Amino acid sequence: MTQATQIQTKITANQAKISAYQTLQTNLSTLSSGLASLATSVVNSLATNVFATRAATLSSTGDVSASSALSMSVNSGAATGDHTLTISQIATAQKVAGSSQSSQTTALGYSGTFTLGLSGGSTTSITVTSSMTLQDVADAINAQTSTTNVQASILQVSTGSYELVLTGTQDAANITYSSTSGDDILNKLGVTDSSGAFSTVLQTAQAANFTLDGVSLTRDTNDVSDVLSGVTFNLLQATPSGTSIDVSIGTDTSQIQSALQTFVTNYNAFRDAVIAQQATNSDGTASSSAVLFGDGTMRDIMNQLQSVLSTSVGGLTMADLGLSFNSKNELQLDTGTLSTILSTNLSGVTALLSAQTTTSSSQLSVVNTGTSPQSFTLDVAVDSSGNLTSASVGGDSSLFTISGNTIIGNSGTIYAGMAFTYTGSTSQSITVTSTQGLATQIYQLAKDASGTSGSLQTLIDNLTSQDDTMTSKVNDIESAASTYKAQLQTQYAKYQAAIQSANNTLTYLKALLNVNSSN
Repeated sequence: MTQATQIQTKITANQAKISAYQTLQTNLSTLSSGLASLATSVVNSLATNVFATRAATLSSTGDVSASSALSMSVNSGAATGDHTLTISQIATAQKVAGSSQSSQTTALGYSGTFTLGLSGGSTTSITVTSSMTLQDVADAINAQTSTTNVQASILQVSTGSYELVLTGTQDAANITYSSTSGDDILNKLGVTDSSGAFSTVLQTAQAANFTLDGVSLTRDTNDVSDVLSGVTFNLLQATPSGTSIDVSIGTDTSQIQSALQTFVTNYNAFRDAVIAQQATNSDGTASSSAVLFGDGTMRDIMNQLQSVLSTSVGGLTMADLGLSFNSKNELQLDTGTLSTILSTNLSGVTALLSAQTTTSSSQLSVVNTGTSPQSFTLDVAVDSSGNLTSASVGGDSSLFTISGNTIIGNSGTIYAGMAFTYTGSTSQSITVTSTQGLATQIYQLAKDASGTSGSLQTLIDNLTSQDDTMTSKVNDIESAASTYKAQLQTQYAKYQAAIQSANNTLTYLKALLNVNSSN
């Protein structure tokens, strides 16, 4: 069993190594996923990278509060730029009120049916019975709001004085009403007069009127999302004459800063895990917890990461971003330095960090670079009707899929993740040039090393295979030992039985001799 114990000790040591490799895997996977938003920089409505995020800054000209008059949201990929907005009037919904009623809970005694809705929209019939109260009428109207877009409420003017108030839920549309049978309910409640017109109009329905960059615009809502692509203006109040709101749409650099801070945290977590595996005792020998002490794969990954961080792109280095190593060799970020360069050289920061892909033809536009962009010559084929038929590299058209005028790199190829649109009408060869920034390189390095086909997984698989083999050997040794033990126990039992038989015979002979001697 000494041999089995020795093998089990090796298995336990391997399991400790597997656990350590898995920790490195997890840290690298976290590092990779955290860099995904920095690794690419294509700007369009589908982009999820931080360089495509947008933020709007509001200021005003004249005596007006920009935030009181306007709020807005900007989607990723929206065009950057400056705009001037003035608001002549905001859109409002019609609101009307009835005459005073003495109670909201006493039966009205009216019976009738009427239709209600908004101009240009759906209407529905509402029936009132004599037992219904003012509150019941309001409830019956509200039960149909999803169809009519008209809400009812009860306003308590004073003690014993209640008014029914109707409000459209859509701006710039008048409330429509028609009594169809029985009592004219809204007339009885003072909402309409004898001519059928509303008696008291609290608020008229009107469209929003505003100008953007000098162009006069009208919309039936205050939430305007069809003027600038990816931008929604929420008009809150009119701007006084002679005043305006200045809107500046730009990259949301706070997202870049947040992503870089996440990178620093994740990088240091991996570095700490590596350092833990390099711990030594006071005599210089490896610590018992450093089960990967001297491991070449771990050291190579760390060296590759540090090599990437020491490179420059376009004359910029990580130091220009405010990244540096402190006295403990931990990565740190100076947010002041980063803020400065983001405001003065955003394009340089983008090139330093992310993947960049350009084409030699204006007819081939980059839709997506992917996280491992390539440089190559793309041969584009167009038929006699001007339809895009294929895209190939080196004569291989299986590398890309054509969808309309879009060219998509196929999964499983080095072009996966890359996508282009082609607007040309003739066949041609186009040069595609790609570069990889620091974030792109580290993203790919960490992803490859931590993946299911990565170097760490290979080591884990090898150790697992070794453990399986050694576990089988232990089982064989223990099985053989168990069999041998059973054999010995069987033999021992036979010896015990023989001894017992001999003892019985001896006892018998002694007794026989004693009988003979007494005679």
